[in-house]
Amino acid sequence: MIPIANLDLAPQGELAQVPVGDLHTEAGGVVRDATIAYRRWGEFRGDPDGTNNLVLIEHALTGDTNVADWWGDLLGPGKALDTDAWCIVCTNVIGGCQGSTGPASEHPDGGRWGSRFPAISIRDQVTAEKMLLDALGIDRVHAVLGGSMGGARALEWALMYPDKLNASCVIAVSARASAWQIGIQTAQISAIERDPAWQGGDYYGTGSSPDAGLAAARRIAHLTYRGEQELDERFGAGRQDGENPHGEFRDPEQRFAVESYLQYHGRKLVERFDAGSYVVLTESLNRHNIGRGRGGLNKALGACRVPTMIVGVDTDILYPYHQQEHLSRNIPELMGIARISSPVGHDAFLAEFRQMDRIIRRFFVLSVLNDDDHEDDGYLI
Repeated sequence: MIPIANLDLAPQGELAQVPVGDLHTEAGGVVRDATIAYRRWGEFRGDPDGTNNLVLIEHALTGDTNVADWWGDLLGPGKALDTDAWCIVCTNVIGGCQGSTGPASEHPDGGRWGSRFPAISIRDQVTAEKMLLDALGIDRVHAVLGGSMGGARALEWALMYPDKLNASCVIAVSARASAWQIGIQTAQISAIERDPAWQGGDYYGTGSSPDAGLAAARRIAHLTYRGEQELDERFGAGRQDGENPHGEFRDPEQRFAVESYLQYHGRKLVERFDAGSYVVLTESLNRHNIGRGRGGLNKALGACRVPTMIVGVDTDILYPYHQQEHLSRNIPELMGIARISSPVGHDAFLAEFRQMDRIIRRFFVLSVLNDDDHEDDGYLI
């Protein structure tokens, strides 16, 4: 077993915030004095500049650093994300609201970033994570793994820094945003920006916030996260208990069951997420396009030198499975493609733990076999 390295990492499971300096965005903006938050589980072993056991987990759009919350059945000793074998690190994305610098954060001038926070791309998110690793004294990682927006980051890691990781697992995402994705995502942004409390993005400190707009955006988004079959089987055209949506006039207090369900998810997001971050991160997904500046999608994928596993969901309407098939056909160092079978839809990678357990375990076995330096370390096999 490679010995534990002497790195000053956050205590296990605890949130840490690390200043990383100025982030210069792909489009020419600057996030001055940026901070990136992260958590880690498991001990770091190996060489920070070479072979080691660090695995970078990438959260989805409204996710956060606490992998134990949203992938708890997969994280821990002996589990797929085995903390006895691997050092698991998860950052909060730049532009977020869970510890990293975002629109709600304090600006260097003492105010809030608000509307001054620049538009960011998936590549900017990856650059910020690389800056965090640099600040921690880590030059390489064993693998990067993520789903949805996290999958986009895992893919860009393999393209931007191919010499800095041994393997990538890209889950439930595409090579670029489709017209459908941009359309549904700009509708969500519009719901927030049309809320009078949005105030051009400068609502911080005013005593009001665009909660209604954020809740509406979440209702739209949630319909793309879940499968049509699942929603219909659960709710059909049924009414909410004690209510009657079939009256003489429409009454917003008399709801269909699915309507009540979506309102609940809207309220829950408002309780834990910032509307400004939602706009920034959703826009970053609109800008997702690995072919930009690289000669197009297939040329970019064909240049990928990192062994990569692709994972998709058979009922995903947000990132349909044919988009993962496109990735798998064009990545030269393909480790394999896995198909999650589920009525849940896009969120199946967060819900189908038994299938994800098998997929992640297989990914790690293959990632070790692809790395001669790891074969005798005893991390996994």
